[in-house]
Amino acid sequence: MQIYLSFLAALMYLTALVIPLTRRRVAAAAGMLAWLLHGVSLWQALLAGEALRVGFAVMLSAALWVTVSVYLLENRNVALDGLKFFIFPPAVAVVVLPAIFPGSMIALTGKTTMFPWHVAVALLAYSTLTIAAFHALIMSLQDKHLHKLQSQTRPWLNAVIDKLPALMTMEKVLFHMITLGFILLTLTVLSGVVFSEQVLGVAFKWDHKTILSLLSWLLFAILLAGRHWRGWRGRTVLNFTLSGFLTLLLAYVGSRFVLEVLLHRSLT
Repeated sequence: MQIYLSFLAALMYLTALVIPLTRRRVAAAAGMLAWLLHGVSLWQALLAGEALRVGFAVMLSAALWVTVSVYLLENRNVALDGLKFFIFPPAVAVVVLPAIFPGSMIALTGKTTMFPWHVAVALLAYSTLTIAAFHALIMSLQDKHLHKLQSQTRPWLNAVIDKLPALMTMEKVLFHMITLGFILLTLTVLSGVVFSEQVLGVAFKWDHKTILSLLSWLLFAILLAGRHWRGWRGRTVLNFTLSGFLTLLLAYVGSRFVLEVLLHRSLT
């Protein structure tokens, strides 16, 4: 059932993508249906009785589902129709990944009551910062578009970028997302590092995931401090955002991809 829902969600994302921007209500309805199908498919992939499924594919799918959620919500208040050309294509790709790479199961029996909450907060932190990274890349394209005026060879890109809000508005939204993601990441680090034994039921240990998570936290902390005290903008913001996100990606997704797909090892 889950695999059929995944491919149906991908089909609806494609449908919403090709609907002209002039048919806003139809495109929004198709996007909402794709989001709902994606959510049901993701729920079935995550939960299996008294166990929790984890893996790089599930985490990527969850991150894009949250990304689409924010897009659909914000698009009701601010005209963000052009963002669908940046959000829906990767959503089409990742919605079917859990069916292809199911990952591994973690039995909830014997785990502390705080364990599911730790997983949920970590997933929200990763998803929020994924949105921020997408947003930063779009802002970079928008900035280049403004400086070079119009692209002579890619008129479709002009039409997409012209639909975006002003760059200052995009920047404010970016830092709202980074601030929220940083708070969630801080809670994740505290629960997974400082209170490891109480929350996760295992003693704290230094490994690549811990080190990369802390490095990502540090990069986002420096970025927010630089924004507050030095008024950082532009390329500096983009570099720190993408560096922090890629570090977090390696910590939570990259390592799982290597183990599950390349080395064919379980993470249970």
